[in-house]
Amino acid sequence: MLSRTNLYYLPSQMSFRVKDIKGWTSSFGARLRPPTMRRNLRQIVVHEYYANNVMSHEYDIAVVQLSSPVEFTTAVRRVCLPEATQYFPENTTCYVTGYGPSVSELRQTEVKIIGNEICNRREVYNGAISSGMLCAGYLEGGSDACQGDSGGPLVTSDSRGIWYLVGIVSWGDECAKPNKPGVYTRVTYYRDWIAARTGV
Repeated sequence: MLSRTNLYYLPSQMSFRVKDIKGWTSSFGARLRPPTMRRNLRQIVVHEYYANNVMSHEYDIAVVQLSSPVEFTTAVRRVCLPEATQYFPENTTCYVTGYGPSVSELRQTEVKIIGNEICNRREVYNGAISSGMLCAGYLEGGSDACQGDSGGPLVTSDSRGIWYLVGIVSWGDECAKPNKPGVYTRVTYYRDWIAARTGV
C-alpha cells in the first residue's frame, strides 16, 4: 500500500490486459482463497508511455486506486515508497512474493540485487536492461519470481527495520535459470511519476 489513506498500490502494467475494470477486485493477505480481505478497483492508471505488447518492457508500471481503504493486519502490511534518490546497492538482500500460477498460499524467496552493468552482459540480457529496470536473483539461478507473479513486490528492509518497495516483478527468461535473473521495474526511477498521480 502506498498512501496514508491505504487506497493505492503499484502493480506492473504486465498484470493488466483488460481496460474495463468493472467487477475486478484486488485480494490481500497470505492466502488467495479465501483472501484476508478483498477490495473493488476504482481506477487503474497505466504509464502513458507503456507499449501494450510483450516485446516492450519499458514503463511497466501502473497505479491502482481501490474503492475503499485496506485495514492493516498481521497478514496485510504497508511497505514504504523510497525517495527517487534512494539507492539500493548491488548485492542488497531483497524478498519477492507472489502466488504463482495456481498456488493459493503466498510464497516468498530471497534474491540479491544484481547491477545493471552485469545484467547487461551478453550472456545475461545483452543490453536489454534500461535505467528504469533492475535485476534481482542469482547468476547461478535457483531463486526467482515466476509466471503468475507479475506485478508483485520486491522489498528490502533497512537497518531500522523499515521495509521499502525496491521493484515490481516485470519479466524474465523463464524462471530461476542460470544467467537469467528476474527483471523488475525500478521504483525509484518512477517515483516522481507515482507522486504526480497519487499525491504520495
